[in-house]
Amino acid sequence: MTEQHSETQMARRQLRSSYITTTISIALLLFLIGIIGLILLNAQRLSNHVKENLGFTVLIRDNVRDAEVKKLEKQLAASNYVKSATYISKEQAAEMMQKELGEDFVEFLGYNPLLASIDVRLYAEYTTPESIAKIEKELLSTPEVKDIHYQKDLLYVINKNVRRISLILGIFSALMLFIAMALINNTIRLSIYSKRFIIRTMQLVGATSGHIRKPFLTKSIFYGFIGSLIAILLLSALIYFSSKELKGFIGFEVIDLIGLLFLIVIGLGIFISWISTFFAVSKFLFIKTDKLY
Repeated sequence: MTEQHSETQMARRQLRSSYITTTISIALLLFLIGIIGLILLNAQRLSNHVKENLGFTVLIRDNVRDAEVKKLEKQLAASNYVKSATYISKEQAAEMMQKELGEDFVEFLGYNPLLASIDVRLYAEYTTPESIAKIEKELLSTPEVKDIHYQKDLLYVINKNVRRISLILGIFSALMLFIAMALINNTIRLSIYSKRFIIRTMQLVGATSGHIRKPFLTKSIFYGFIGSLIAILLLSALIYFSSKELKGFIGFEVIDLIGLLFLIVIGLGIFISWISTFFAVSKFLFIKTDKLY
């Protein structure tokens, strides 16, 4: 009797150890998936930050009054494609140039050759060469505008590289997601394999397939949820410590996107655990007895 009791306790400890191992494995793999999501999220933010600092300068004709220039500045600031518009007067432009050159070129020349301008920064989605060309054409038709200045080659190179990097990140993320899902599936299948004789015993006493699956599926949902919570705690710690080094790019400022990422991690944890358990249990429900050994 004592020996049987000891064997029962050992079996329970092994079962508990199996559940803990499975949960930790799920948590670590979901953490990996979360990191991939975090990289994609912040790669987009970094891309937008670079693009939105690439705007252009609107050069104003020399005989235009300040009131008209400020009116144009307000019109630009109210446009749906403009993130910010800053008016720079001739005097401000001269001061900035003097600081760069380290000498008073206005006094040397006897006049200020610089033009007033409006420094425009666009929203990221409007920084494509096609969009800027369309905006440029529209602004050049305005009487107050003399010319539009921006770095066309740099704009083209950045857009091209952003598309290339996005494609590489997308392929890498899809590959890593597939690997993580396969590892979670294998972990759960190994866990179910250790209980294959329990499944066969339940069949022998007349339990239906649905009745046999139910406790396994319920536990898989629970452990998938627990694993996803552990993964979220690890991700939160990663975001917190990374935000100190990469302030402005990684942090909890975009709480809606971070919240969406956490919900995706929870959803994937539950779904992958459930679907993997379903198929793993189904395999042993219909396997021949001699194949169990």
